[in-house]
Amino acid sequence: MDARDRLIVELREHALVLGEVVLSSGATAQYYVDAKRATLRPAGFLAMGELVARYAREWDATAVGGLTMGADPVACAALAGGAEVKAFFIRKDSKAHGLQRRIEGPFLDGEDRCLVVEDVVTSGGSTIQAIEALRAEGRRIVGVVSVLDRLAGGGERIVEAAGGAPYVALTTIDDIYPDRPDRA
Repeated sequence: MDARDRLIVELREHALVLGEVVLSSGATAQYYVDAKRATLRPAGFLAMGELVARYAREWDATAVGGLTMGADPVACAALAGGAEVKAFFIRKDSKAHGLQRRIEGPFLDGEDRCLVVEDVVTSGGSTIQAIEALRAEGRRIVGVVSVLDRLAGGGERIVEAAGGAPYVALTTIDDIYPDRPDRA
């Protein structure tokens, strides 16, 4: 079983929650994918790390990260998967104390090639916030990777926001919950 297949098994077994939930976008859904419940377990973490590290190498990224919480395990897994990158986390707002940084981790300079990562994409809002924060600091986006895309239009919005950089979902909701009631 390859890394993608292992990731799908882990997400199905540990992350899929059936029942009505309100998503961060405000929409309601009859299921939820709490990817951290799968990716913060050894098998899910290792599979995700192998896959994200592969894209970091393919796109010659020097830094991997995104908006904090969704991106944190993904960026750390890239390091564990052997990617020779800096990991970073973007706060929703700059800290009011300390160094007052919005982007945490090793300093990103103008030469860094950033791979933006996210655990689950629905509307793409969090990923787009990360892209905008990086662009505001003059950073280059070389690609975007999500662990799972709910296929609700967020991917298209991300591609537009990323200005031509590629977007790849490691898995989609079709892989995890193919028999869901709202499948078109």
